Amino acid sequence: MKVGFIGLGIMGKPMCKNLIKAGHELVVFDFNEEAVAELAAMGARGVKSGAQMAEECDTIITMVPNSPHVRSACLGENGIAETAKAGTVIIDMSSIDPMESKAIGAELAQKGIELMDAPVSGGEPKAIDGTLSVMAGGKKETFDRYYDLLMSMSASVVYVGELGSGNVAKLANQIIVALNIAAVSEALTLAKKAGTDPELVYQAIRGGLAGSTVLDAKAPMMLEHNFKPGFRIELHIKDLTNALNASHSVNASLPLTAQIMEIMQSLKADGCEKEDHSAIVKYYEKVSEVSVER
Repeated sequence: MKVGFIGLGIMGKPMCKNLIKAGHELVVFDFNEEAVAELAAMGARGVKSGAQMAEECDTIITMVPNSPHVRSACLGENGIAETAKAGTVIIDMSSIDPMESKAIGAELAQKGIELMDAPVSGGEPKAIDGTLSVMAGGKKETFDRYYDLLMSMSASVVYVGELGSGNVAKLANQIIVALNIAAVSEALTLAKKAGTDPELVYQAIRGGLAGSTVLDAKAPMMLEHNFKPGFRIELHIKDLTNALNASHSVNASLPLTAQIMEIMQSLKADGCEKEDHSAIVKYYEKVSEVSVER
């Protein structure tokens, strides 16, 4: 399948590589010319704008930072909608505000362009491995049509509901991940303050009900003080901002989400926003005057 792909960042670039490996013909665009060149060396073809891409691609994936970037890529100057033919399908794999997904989709529909939201979970490691989890919203027949394409980058692709539902699921995912990381941080800090080895506590609880993918992924990073980003704090702040905005629009109360947002804002103030979200433990270490590092 011939596919356009906009956004060759920490997630988009490895996703593109997996599409190429799966045999898809790829046309790519990003303002980072080095990233375009890297994909071109693998067989992709670079273009200068979304509008140029839409002249030849009727399936386009966007993977950009946030809602304004999706709107710009789709509807802005030199964007997809300038030249896209009726029937073009845009699969937005960015993580954005679900209300904005619906708004952008409605504007695109007036031009005969269909939008599907399909955000992902798994961070850079799973983007590289091609084992992302995809949560998709939009027309069910469109989801069915593009299921195999999405599986080229993923281990799990699940249809959630109408347009915007994929991003609702992603925000739910991000709330659970953030609160789990905070819980792990609290638990390891308690262990250290109580004079018990946090490493042994981790080993003791990981096989029980407290065991989780988050625990196994993030506790070792905390114990090693290895905060090389798989998913940066600043990106999690973006997602929680979208979650809180969405909650306000539908009158849902998210008190724990608001609390972990304040913890992340404190870490940002300390200059940690580029670090992995496992660095949440630094907040607890600071206020408790202790380190869980081995």
